Amino acid sequence: MASSWAGEQGHRALPRKRPALPRNPPAPIRPDMEPIAVFDLDGTLVDSAPDIHSALNRLMTRLGQPGFSRAEVIGFIGDGVRVLLERALGARSLPFDQAALDSFMADYTAHAAYETRLFPGVAEALDALKAGGWRLAVCTNKPEIAAKELLGSLGLLPRLSALGGGDSFPVRKPHPDHLRRTIEAAGGLGAGAVMIGDHHNDMAAARGAGIPAVFVGWGYGPLAMAEGAPVAATPPELPHELRAALDRFGA
Repeated sequence: MASSWAGEQGHRALPRKRPALPRNPPAPIRPDMEPIAVFDLDGTLVDSAPDIHSALNRLMTRLGQPGFSRAEVIGFIGDGVRVLLERALGARSLPFDQAALDSFMADYTAHAAYETRLFPGVAEALDALKAGGWRLAVCTNKPEIAAKELLGSLGLLPRLSALGGGDSFPVRKPHPDHLRRTIEAAGGLGAGAVMIGDHHNDMAAARGAGIPAVFVGWGYGPLAMAEGAPVAATPPELPHELRAALDRFGA
């Protein structure tokens, strides 16, 4: 289930099954509403490829298979852990295996923050957004328990108003309801929210939800995945680009 936070007030669980959110255009943002910055996780906030790479190669060793290069693993990231495993196993001419997925997840979750770090400048950008009145949320295809462990280890969890993991809802990115429900968990409406990510799934979810998106130039996805969205080349550009995205969207 998704999780939501409000500073030091703890968290509350949201129901796993919820009716589909309205497909109507978002209502105009009210002056008293805080804007919401909804971030992807892997490749956007954090450079998690080193720990994913290590866990995947440990799995390959257990399976008696050769490992992968870092570039190959980065190419597997972005569509959730099951797809990552399907791609990795397929590259070794192996069928998908639930036991292999369970083994990978147990190993990765226990070691998710060994080498994973915030991208340089991200912490300062988040501080600037919070100081500017933005709520922060994460919408990731990573399973919620792994995302929560990682965010907690990096000290980001208390800053978030909501976390929508890849298994928090019946759908995940690029389905827009994953993003819509994360925004709802953060206490917001569609209007006044911006999706920030490094993958075409992030851009597609934002389009489907009817909100603006900003693509990050330091992540794992090629710039072609921006698909016309504005690009923040470095984290210090985020506060300006997010406000400009809302202004262009008519918020």
